[in-house]
Amino acid sequence: MIRIGSVEIPGWLAMSPMAGISDSPTRTMARRYGSAFSYTEFVSTDSLAVGSKKALSLLRFREEERPITFQIFGNKLEIIVEAAKRIRDLNPDIIDLNMGCPARNVSMRGSGVGLLRKPVYAGKIIEEMRKALDIPVTAKIRLGWDDSSRNYMEVSRILEESGVMAISVHGRTREMGYSGKADWDAIADIKSERKVPIFGNGDVASYEEAVRRKNESGVDGVLVGRNSIGNPWIFSNVKKEDLSYEEILSTTFNHLQLMRETFGDKYGLILLRKHLVRYIQSRKEVEPIRLELLKCEDPERLIRLLQDAGSVLV
Repeated sequence: MIRIGSVEIPGWLAMSPMAGISDSPTRTMARRYGSAFSYTEFVSTDSLAVGSKKALSLLRFREEERPITFQIFGNKLEIIVEAAKRIRDLNPDIIDLNMGCPARNVSMRGSGVGLLRKPVYAGKIIEEMRKALDIPVTAKIRLGWDDSSRNYMEVSRILEESGVMAISVHGRTREMGYSGKADWDAIADIKSERKVPIFGNGDVASYEEAVRRKNESGVDGVLVGRNSIGNPWIFSNVKKEDLSYEEILSTTFNHLQLMRETFGDKYGLILLRKHLVRYIQSRKEVEPIRLELLKCEDPERLIRLLQDAGSVLV
């Protein structure tokens, strides 16, 4: 059992926050299949501070997603703290400061991984968030801006000294984006020096690999990002390739139903598409209708198409 402040995390493997991916239905699916806790998509503190309905909608969650972490990003201390106080009323378990997003429109403005260039200022943000909140504050970081400024040891030290209660580490720099290989040795170095729980993230493609990374690095927990899309089974030590077409359909339909309940039929189906591509990846049953599936705008027709595809191959 991992403890983040007063919050008990019932496991060590969880889904990483992903913009445009980790919405409430997807988090719910991950939790049902074994993800230990949930992160929302990251939300702009500039938008939250002015009460943006669109920003607030990203923080909707189901009770079964708990423990739930609201992830926020920004570059102005006062606005970040004000936004954090506002969303505290929505009753999250944890609030996380994103210091790892490499997207140019985020990082070049000093938010996300841009905060790694100002570690003392980032520490001050954490310190003020801690003063303003009565729930745990955590942070998600990368190893640095680029290979010439891999300041992850300094950053993690400052964050811990500032009162952060857990740190998640993606084992790449901002410059790398999602290319190259995640540096788990660096993540292990952070774990060896810090007392707060450390979660490692990067290039975890299976449950077995998550176990290996945890054992080799000594981290408290492991986060899985892109490799969990269309594959919630990764959290429960079930290999997707061992599943029948019917089992994959059952999970896909459950995900679709949650999308429809949350976003309505039309938009829910649009949001499911990025997951659907991965759910049906490499399934010979759908090869003849793959394009038709991805263009389908009626959820009931999508269900029929997928069911009929399974009955063609006997």
